[in-house]
Amino acid sequence: MLPREPIATAEIPGGGTLTLLRHGRDHVIMLGREELMGTRMRFSEEQLAELTLDRVTAPAPRILIGGYGMGFTLRAALARLPADGSVVVGELVPEIVEWARGPLSDLTGDSLSDARLTLEIGDVAALIDDAGEGFTRHYDAILLDVDNGPDGLVRPDNDALYSRRGLERARRALSPGGVLAIWSAAPDPAFAQRFAKAGFAVEELTVRARPNNKGPRHTLWFGRPS
Repeated sequence: MLPREPIATAEIPGGGTLTLLRHGRDHVIMLGREELMGTRMRFSEEQLAELTLDRVTAPAPRILIGGYGMGFTLRAALARLPADGSVVVGELVPEIVEWARGPLSDLTGDSLSDARLTLEIGDVAALIDDAGEGFTRHYDAILLDVDNGPDGLVRPDNDALYSRRGLERARRALSPGGVLAIWSAAPDPAFAQRFAKAGFAVEELTVRARPNNKGPRHTLWFGRPS
């Protein structure tokens, strides 16, 4: 059995420590003993982008992605966006981007140099607030995958994004007909109800972690302002 080899660590502001591990040809990002993401379990994160863009009607969508991670959602979005579309990525931990350009560069490819991409190092909540307050134009879609779901596992401050108030701020940051999409490692009926009470028509889907219909089942929520 191949060992997991630690490559690098990064401190999460207000949270714990992330560790990047190599496992043969694969890579994994861990928070303590929790596996947050890995190169073998990418399908649901790619589907977060694919299924969101299926629901966006704007001809040149402007989308916001909260959390770069290993870039699965970003690359899937870039593959679908037209030449005049654009995507903003908010990533809180700068080392994550350094890993993307370093030990994960084969995975990253040329995505971080795409002219349609704006990469912001900081809290995606601030980007949402800026759009909601009119400091930047609204987004046609906001995709959130900043934690293991709406429970603040990685960082307690992430709870605010998934609170009733945080969801309402995201609603104000959306263009008319826009979509708020959220990834979770597991179902959360209480969150689904809170999502709806924040003024969204909510759709919930279950997606496998691997494209061969294997691996864990993950939950995706899609909300349109109602």
